[in-house]
Amino acid sequence: MGRWALDLAFVWKAVLTLGLVLLYYCFSIGITFYNKWLTKSFHFPLFMTMLHLAVIFLFSALSRALVQWSSRRARVVLSWTDYLRRVAPTALATALDVGLSNWSFLYITVSLYTMTKSSAVLFILIFSLIFKLEELRAALVLVVLLIAGGLFMFTYKSTQFNVEGFALVLGASFIGGIRWTLTQILLQKAELGLQNPIDTMFHLQPLMFLGLFPLFAIFEGLHLSTSEKIFRFQDTGLLLSVLGSLFLGGILAFGLGFSEFLLVSRTSSLTLSIAGIFKEVCTLLLAAHLLGDQISLLNWLGFALCLSGISLHVALKALHSRGDGGPKPPKGLVSSPDLELLLQSSQQDEDTEEPRRSSDHPEDLRPCCRGLRHPDAPAAQSWQRGRPARSPQQ
Repeated sequence: MGRWALDLAFVWKAVLTLGLVLLYYCFSIGITFYNKWLTKSFHFPLFMTMLHLAVIFLFSALSRALVQWSSRRARVVLSWTDYLRRVAPTALATALDVGLSNWSFLYITVSLYTMTKSSAVLFILIFSLIFKLEELRAALVLVVLLIAGGLFMFTYKSTQFNVEGFALVLGASFIGGIRWTLTQILLQKAELGLQNPIDTMFHLQPLMFLGLFPLFAIFEGLHLSTSEKIFRFQDTGLLLSVLGSLFLGGILAFGLGFSEFLLVSRTSSLTLSIAGIFKEVCTLLLAAHLLGDQISLLNWLGFALCLSGISLHVALKALHSRGDGGPKPPKGLVSSPDLELLLQSSQQDEDTEEPRRSSDHPEDLRPCCRGLRHPDAPAAQSWQRGRPARSPQQ
């Protein structure tokens, strides 16, 4: 009977993991092809990104309100000092990363975008070394050479190469290295209480919107104000169709962040890293099959070389974590598979004792290593429950 229960539990966990991976694939691959599809007819990617940020903020605010109502506990609200000093740099880097990435879809193919964004781990490693979050090792040098060599081979004599689009997405990858390093540091600071991505998205979106607005005003403001698709519309049906398409992108963006969080919290960051590697392969195959992207044998070899570098880095991090016995949550933090998701009942929160603060435990500040779109276990390692809200200081 015990063996049967063990087998059933294993099957259930395997099915759950597969379902969460597929959910993550739907949102991640879906938003990539969505952005490419929309920018073919709507040539205002910065405005599109800003509207997505507004939708994400709306959904994160509604999620926080729902959790607060069900648990009868106030959500964390940062003071203005912490908000501007600690959150603003991460928000600005994130806004530029996302904005430039979406902007590049005007010029490049999905395959070139996917390959170039995969090289973000290259810049993440560089900035993690600068911030002294990683130690320089021969294995890291090999990872850098594999990824850089793969990127060169993929772009060399590419028939669909565009310099402007490549520069935009490469710049986004560079800023992405800064973004995820700052994000990792931000999420690891337990005293801020931003380990839950819902709270993180809620605090990031307003500053991201403001950070992206100057670029929008300079490059798209005048053209959008005279566009018949938005402000000078003549067909109400066309306007509603455009707004609906933009709103759909915001839902996909929110769902991507939430699905990543679910996958990490229910499995591990290693699962997300491995799933991300295979996701890139699926994206390239779909781009070649559905969009007709031309990928030569040399390009495929370069892509394989880049993925081998990312895989080596993921494996090294997994071995390093196992050698350290895995990251330990700080004192006063409660680890839960659900991590206070929306489905958690209020009874569990009422029975939870108020956690004690502690500053004598060293924080695990290892940066993200996946090189895709998610830091290495930001929320799954620890989550502070029952934290009282702090009102903004005037």
